[in-house]
Amino acid sequence: MTTQIKGPALFLAQFAGDEAPFNSLETITKWAAGLGYRGVQIPTFDSRLFDLDRAAESQTYCDEVKGICADAGVGITELSTHLQGQLVAVNPAYDLALDAFAPDHCRGNPAKRQAWAVDQMHKAATASQRLGLTHTVSFTGALAFPYLYPWPQRPEGLIEETFAELGRRWTPILNHYADCGQDIGFELHPGEDVFDGATFEMFVDACGGHAAAMINYDPSHFLLQQLDYLAFIDLYHDRINAFHVKDAEFNPDGRQGVYSGYQSWTNRAGRFRSLGDGQVDFSAIFSKLTQYGYDSWAVLEWECCLKSPAQGAAEGAPFIKRHLIEVTDKAFDDFAGGERDTDTIREMLGL
Repeated sequence: MTTQIKGPALFLAQFAGDEAPFNSLETITKWAAGLGYRGVQIPTFDSRLFDLDRAAESQTYCDEVKGICADAGVGITELSTHLQGQLVAVNPAYDLALDAFAPDHCRGNPAKRQAWAVDQMHKAATASQRLGLTHTVSFTGALAFPYLYPWPQRPEGLIEETFAELGRRWTPILNHYADCGQDIGFELHPGEDVFDGATFEMFVDACGGHAAAMINYDPSHFLLQQLDYLAFIDLYHDRINAFHVKDAEFNPDGRQGVYSGYQSWTNRAGRFRSLGDGQVDFSAIFSKLTQYGYDSWAVLEWECCLKSPAQGAAEGAPFIKRHLIEVTDKAFDDFAGGERDTDTIREMLGL
């Protein structure tokens, strides 16, 4: 019997580095496969692992990438454009910080940086199609997030104009994705204008209900916001196209709560943890996603303020594997009932 959700898979972004085996796609995929992962999510913003410009232009290169992964024993789950998506919409308050995500020739020039990001998003859709994929994952960027808390009072219309502008920026991108047979699973994340269900609905409305605007479900961000991450699946399961398996814990006290007092990650009330070390109920999540028919990948996105990435990655694959559900085609109490012909059923009803 097979599992409906595919996995375990690993997001490579947190592990890429300048030292072997983390400095090339060939070696990092072999390392991941050796830990038990069956899939990898590839960051398109790390040239050590992937050349997005080449991928958008060359089917031969994309075939080579697929071959490297296949030889290692892993499939490609999605392409990630988190950093490029972040740069599609940048509030000026974040210009200096987010310039680090852009190439040198765009830094200090917000308009040029945004144009580069949009071009990168377009290339990622084409590359994903060349790789034979259908889903990608990304961020929306942020124009209004500095005004998250309604003090000082926001000018009337600021939020409405923010989402109208997000719609103007993202709708042409989403159109290109749809033309390529792709969609975008946006990771709903504080720091983005789209960070929960309410803001996702506003974003989808601003994009005309676009079918290519989907959700990369990550319960860790919801737990840190104290949002009901299980009820979220009930509400938005038809928009979930990707799944980041990431743990977190929230331990408020008399000194700090959700905002965590500008403390370091180690000292925050809310902090990310390695799988199994936090408070997320993954058994319930895997059950709900299975119930609603989610059949794509379960991808570990490792972040932890205490445990090493090596240990986190090694523990992640068996953790996800334990939570995969072998789906039954018949509930236990259906066996006794069996099939009945129409006459028998009518007789049982006294008809």
